[in-house]
Amino acid sequence: MEGRKTSIFENGLIWFGAGISIAEILTGTYFSTLGMKTGALAIILGHVIGCVMLFLAGVIGGQEQISSMESVKRSFGHFGGMFFAILNILQLAGWTAIMIYDGALAAETIVPNHILWCVIIGALIVVWLLIGITNLGKVNTVAMAALFVLTVVLCMTIFKSGAPTETITDELSFGAAVELAVSMPLSWLPVISDYTREAKAPVKASLVSTVVYGVVSCWMFFIGMGASIFTGTSDIGMIMMNAGLGIIAVLIIVFSTVTTTFLDAYSAGVSSESLHKKLSAKYIGIAVTIIGTLCAIVFPMDDITDFLYLIGSVFAPMIAIMITDYLILKRNSEGVKVDVITLAIWAAGFVIYRILMKMDCPVGNTLPCMVVTGIITGLVNGARMKIRQKHSK
Repeated sequence: MEGRKTSIFENGLIWFGAGISIAEILTGTYFSTLGMKTGALAIILGHVIGCVMLFLAGVIGGQEQISSMESVKRSFGHFGGMFFAILNILQLAGWTAIMIYDGALAAETIVPNHILWCVIIGALIVVWLLIGITNLGKVNTVAMAALFVLTVVLCMTIFKSGAPTETITDELSFGAAVELAVSMPLSWLPVISDYTREAKAPVKASLVSTVVYGVVSCWMFFIGMGASIFTGTSDIGMIMMNAGLGIIAVLIIVFSTVTTTFLDAYSAGVSSESLHKKLSAKYIGIAVTIIGTLCAIVFPMDDITDFLYLIGSVFAPMIAIMITDYLILKRNSEGVKVDVITLAIWAAGFVIYRILMKMDCPVGNTLPCMVVTGIITGLVNGARMKIRQKHSK
């Protein structure tokens, strides 16, 4: 690819910013009903499952030096890839709105004005987009260093706030908790290659990005769970306010939201390039940010669990097919308009995921769905390759 390549350190910074997220802290509060030990196990197990898939997705796009949605075309064909690009733009636009909403909701606990905070966060995301992914180096380094210090302060404030008040219930099963933890790294699957394709060392960048994101994301989940257990509330803004963090709280909330949501908006723009080459990733990203800001102002977005499960049901079977095709079968359907058979396998995987949601699997829905979808892909697409080889002789 043309232009300056990003270093392993820069990729690590990008995904450090992705991991520090108010949405992840809020999702972590759901785990408090499991208790610290069981909740921590569910968080770690879910992230291990999700991050392995995230790493492999990053390797595919990184090695081929193509965006996430361009890499999808290798399994599903040109128009098949466009179908997933549209779904990805929609989910990223949804994430952009949710993140701005969550950030504004937390910040307004300190300075009450939801609309103002939505506009401020949206404007800062636009600034990040205008700077550009390859020019963020020094800006990102300063922002990440500040966020790291501020988040450590938040963490210490929560876990020194008093004796835990654990109320263990069956409100959230262990399997459902694992799936919630899986869903966060899984939501980044259609995004990671947009950054690893720019890397000097794609495989190393994918590994560092995944490990950094996984560790930081777990940390955010622990903060959310700890906040709920140790303080008895899931309102992060109120916790910071009671701790006397003041302006520090505002900085944590605003900049953690910006550094995460920037990736969503930028990748929505990159995905649009799979629909038409003349579309600009930067300006589509800005448009998505503006739409997300307006949605965050107008619509309530307090419960995102159904949204997370929908993302899992769409993208878990998709990446299972891609991993099987790319790493095992060495198969490429990029030159085909639509690979109908592979799309049918994905549809079966989607149904399998939704069926598994009605069961309580100890490892969540994603892993068994991906295993079954991967096996079907290996058998069906493997047989197709053998038939073609036989006919070509």
